[in-house]
Parts: sequence; structure tokens; C-alpha cells
Amino acid sequence: MIKNMNSYPLYDDGEHKVYWLGIEEAEDEKGILTNQYLVIDGNEGALIEPGGFFVFSRVLKNVSSLIPPTQLKYLMYSHQDPDVVAGLNLWFEYAPLAKVVISELWVRFIPHMAVLSAGRTTGIPDNGMDFQLGSSRIKAISSHYLHSPGNFSFYDEKSGILFSTDIGAAAFPEGEWYLFVEDFDEHAGYMDGFHRRYMSSTKALKAWVHSVKKLKPKVIAPQHGAIFRDENVDKFLDWLESLKVGIDVFEKEFYGE
Repeated sequence: MIKNMNSYPLYDDGEHKVYWLGIEEAEDEKGILTNQYLVIDGNEGALIEPGGFFVFSRVLKNVSSLIPPTQLKYLMYSHQDPDVVAGLNLWFEYAPLAKVVISELWVRFIPHMAVLSAGRTTGIPDNGMDFQLGSSRIKAISSHYLHSPGNFSFYDEKSGILFSTDIGAAAFPEGEWYLFVEDFDEHAGYMDGFHRRYMSSTKALKAWVHSVKKLKPKVIAPQHGAIFRDENVDKFLDWLESLKVGIDVFEKEFYGE
């Protein structure tokens, strides 16, 4: 059963904090479940994967319980999908100082969704960049073609948490949900179909895994599905490394070749 949950702390050293921003039962009835995350360092915040229209009230409530939205420095978007960006105009009202962070491929598309975005958008170059948050850094890690052609993961250096965008997404059976992966083999069954269909390139996936293993993340937190921690981080990366996806399997999948 899916239960309403408020924010859950993923990391807290007193000065630097990371939260998963909750879930509501009704969201399961409206579409695929999404995860949003908040990183706070000192008196500055970064909202990662802010989400679409129908999750906005829940996310705003939970952010506001942790930091005034006026202290949000960044609204960080991994890619252009509506379940990530469709609530942007609403955030402009409540977080008037926040900069929009997204791949430079999508900067010209933002005005179609948020007419007030002029001067507030930072385009991430293809090879990534760093963002200062208080006394900490968040790194934009290239994740192109996984699944968007302009896609980034975000790595919070202080906590060791990697926000992995759609990489790691899982489609739970109806009425089932959990926050952390406990049984990896069972969970892999919920991820397999999504990754083979939505991740466009095996080569791109292996390159991403190789770059992420160098970071040695302690936690991997995707935009959909459950969070990986402890030994399941390595199990997840090894599983990804063994997959064939996208253009490398489409002939057999769709044309029987």
C-alpha cells in the first residue's frame, strides 16, 4: 500500500542537509510516481527535479517546512520532460530568487512553459559544470541519451548522494511502493522494462556507469522508483553495466530481427 509521507532526511550533518520530499496516495492515481529532493547548505537551498503541476502543492508544503522558498538558490532540472518541469511557473512565484538550471539544449524551450524565465536560466554545457551552494558543491554529471539527448545527473559532494534522474526508475505494481531498495533482485524486475525501452544507448549507459563509479556515491536517488543505498548502490551500477538497451535491442524488440 502507498501511504502519505512527508519529507524524509537522507543526510544531515547539522549544516548540510538532504531530504526526499514525500509522496501522497492520490499521486499514484494521476500518473507515474515522481521523487523530488531538497539540498540545504547553511541558508541556501537547491530543489532537484521540482516536478509537474499536480505534485506542486505537496512539494511546496514540504520545502516550506524545511526552508523558506525565498532561500532557494537553484531549481535544478535533469531534462525537459513535463513530469520534471511543468510546475516551473508556479515556482517562479514562490522562489523569486532561484535560478533555473537545465541542459543548454533546453534553454530555448523554457520560455514556452515559463514566460517569466528571461535572465533566470543557466544552461549547463554538455560536459557539465559545478554549482556552489553555501559552502558545498553540486556537480552536474553528463547523462546524455539516458534518456534525453540533453540530460544531467546531479552529485552532491558533501553527502555523497547522486540524483540520477530517470536512471534507476522503477514501475511498481499497482498499490506497491517503498522508499528504499531492500531486495535488489526483486526490484530489478520493476526497472528492467523501463530501462530497455527508455534508455537509448548501451554505449551511453556504460559511459555513465564508468563515470559514476569514479565518484563512489554513497546513495543513488532516482526521479522515479526507490532509492539505492549501502550494498545496493554497487549492485545497481553492476546491473546497469550488464544491460543492453535502446537502439541496441530495438530490431529484435519491434521488428523480430
